[in-house]
Amino acid sequence: MDRPDIVKKDISDFTIKPNMDNYDSFCEDFSWDLMKKEIEFFVDGSINAAHIAVDRHVQRLGDKVAFHIIGEDWEKHPTYKDISLLSNKFANVLKKQNIEKGDRVFIFLPRIEEMYISFLGILKTGAIASTLFAAFGPDALLDRLSDSGAKILVTDSSLKERIKDIRNQLPELKKVIVVGDDAGDDIHFWDEMNKASDKFDVEHMDPKDPAYMLYTSGTTGKPKGVVHTHYDIVQQHLTTKWILDLHKDDVYWCTADPGWVTGIVYGILGPLSNGVTSVVDARRFSAEKWYGIINDYKVTVWYTAPTAIRMMMKEGSDITSKYDLSSLRHLASVGEPLNPEAIWWGIDSLGLAFHDNWWQTETGGILIANYASMNVKVGSMGRPFPGVKAAVVDENGVELPVNTEGDLVIMPGWPSMMIGIWNNKEKYDSYFNNGWYYSGDRARMDDEGYFWFVGRADDVINSAGHRVGPFEVESALVEHPAITEAGVIGKPDDMYGEIIKAFISLKKGHEPSDELKQEIKTFIKGKLAGHAYPKEIEFRDNLPKTRSGKIMRRVLKCQEMGLPVGDTSTLED
Repeated sequence: MDRPDIVKKDISDFTIKPNMDNYDSFCEDFSWDLMKKEIEFFVDGSINAAHIAVDRHVQRLGDKVAFHIIGEDWEKHPTYKDISLLSNKFANVLKKQNIEKGDRVFIFLPRIEEMYISFLGILKTGAIASTLFAAFGPDALLDRLSDSGAKILVTDSSLKERIKDIRNQLPELKKVIVVGDDAGDDIHFWDEMNKASDKFDVEHMDPKDPAYMLYTSGTTGKPKGVVHTHYDIVQQHLTTKWILDLHKDDVYWCTADPGWVTGIVYGILGPLSNGVTSVVDARRFSAEKWYGIINDYKVTVWYTAPTAIRMMMKEGSDITSKYDLSSLRHLASVGEPLNPEAIWWGIDSLGLAFHDNWWQTETGGILIANYASMNVKVGSMGRPFPGVKAAVVDENGVELPVNTEGDLVIMPGWPSMMIGIWNNKEKYDSYFNNGWYYSGDRARMDDEGYFWFVGRADDVINSAGHRVGPFEVESALVEHPAITEAGVIGKPDDMYGEIIKAFISLKKGHEPSDELKQEIKTFIKGKLAGHAYPKEIEFRDNLPKTRSGKIMRRVLKCQEMGLPVGDTSTLED
């Protein structure tokens, strides 16, 4: 069936008027300084993102559920008052352990209540919070904990086992706080919480003081610690309100794990700042469970990823008839380009279009989006957020004509822009040139100001919305006793966007086999996160390298895709 390229919107058709009802007029009247009134600064001009997210709501919304947290055989429904008091308690637990402003406190937990309490409690002390994806293996943990100099780690009794063998390599890690019965010689989370006061004077922070940091992968070197500030919450509040279109009575569901930036920004800070009730699903994915959540909790706004949508599509449309999904009124997607088929599936199966949007760990909030009140050009990233100047430029930073591919750049100065890469000023500076922030993405802009994603300008792999740096995977691969060298690429995949494919040369005495492929996959799963292992492995006698010995991923990808290899003058003879 032929589909139109545009999903038309008419403001008169909305039963609830969108928070941003006219994009052009909002852009025309916009200033970041005026928008500060949306949040609550302290009288001295200081700020604390945790206070803005939770504490300021308690008097008015204290009894309102902040999170419906759903486990396999349990549920928790903490209110805004619960979260406020419990995060106060955790702040006091940290103070008892001599945590001070600027110290790094990391969280390595699944999606349980203690994760949210800990994150907000850390911010209240003025320390810098960071979350670690619960699927990380020891090597991924060592890289992040070592680079950051984390002083305290909050984990649970099962995940703690992954720390055991690397703990002696982390001299700056002073204490481990454990959720669960088996704390051993470490600090028991609830023992300390039960002794702590629920009164805490939230630290007053300069708006540009660091609040949290998250590690993101690149093409070379170890993952980089992207540092964000308390002032981020201005943009996080507004983008949640205007792009995700949250209203006070909404039940909102962001499916992202808090180990990733979306789970922090649009799973914790943005929705709490807007005073809404969120759903958290701590279980393994299944389409039946997800439809059941929408049915049971009357979810109104749903923010998810294209891979998840495709997994729902794979189950077929018949399953949707078993559930009442009529509560849904707005759908959004992020993490990777949203293919047109997913948008049309949403319209056919749910009666609503998914709205794509674009941003990065480094940007701290959505910068380009399809808005609830605006026509959706199917396949487009949308238009820039008010106050954000985006452009497509050539190699000299000069803006290109419409419908011309180039580098996607942003004019620096939006509130949630990162302030640094931890201990790596050179890397931070590399993002900026010619007066622009360079995203590393290639794009084009049409004559109506809609942006269209073309691809990455580097080798970073986007698998199911997770950024995976090839260097990190290659480094783990060559630790296997049978492997002498490895090159990793992203291979296009209908379900995951890209999958990781590894090209491997073996040491003498080792022969290629299916058994060895499986052994290598298992080996990587034990060192990195589950999403970072190669789904495909190809053995080769030699890998293409430059004369200086650098593996040419570009050549490997061209060979895999059957594309011309291009200039090979720098290759080894």
